[in-house]
Amino acid sequence: MSMSWLDQVNWSSDGLVPVITQDFKTSRVLTHAWLNRDALALAVLENRAIYWSRSRQKLWRKGEESGHIQKLHKVFLDCDGDTVCYVVEQVGGIACHTGRESCFYRQLSDGQWQTIDPVLKNPDEMYAKKHDTQ
Repeated sequence: MSMSWLDQVNWSSDGLVPVITQDFKTSRVLTHAWLNRDALALAVLENRAIYWSRSRQKLWRKGEESGHIQKLHKVFLDCDGDTVCYVVEQVGGIACHTGRESCFYRQLSDGQWQTIDPVLKNPDEMYAKKHDTQ
């Protein structure tokens, strides 16, 4: 498969673009993250959401620790070529490391951020393997 489509992405000076991830059934925004060229190429190749972790400086296959992978259905590029959108099936219904459906679980209401989504799974349970090895 030709990879020339990657050249059409307007990568930042540090080689990244933001990516918004949406649920394929509801279109709800699940996450915002970052991609580098390798992450995007591998995501398409593996049909799963793969990101670039800026804090860890490495590829991050969503769900590699929590088990809540994101099956990639579609990939979109915006009009400026500088933002990607993944449309995914969120396995297990949890996208956020806090154990919620979406990372966007706080809504501005009457001048305050209100939590609108419940915790579906305790993060300590999701990342038990990670904590056991420390």
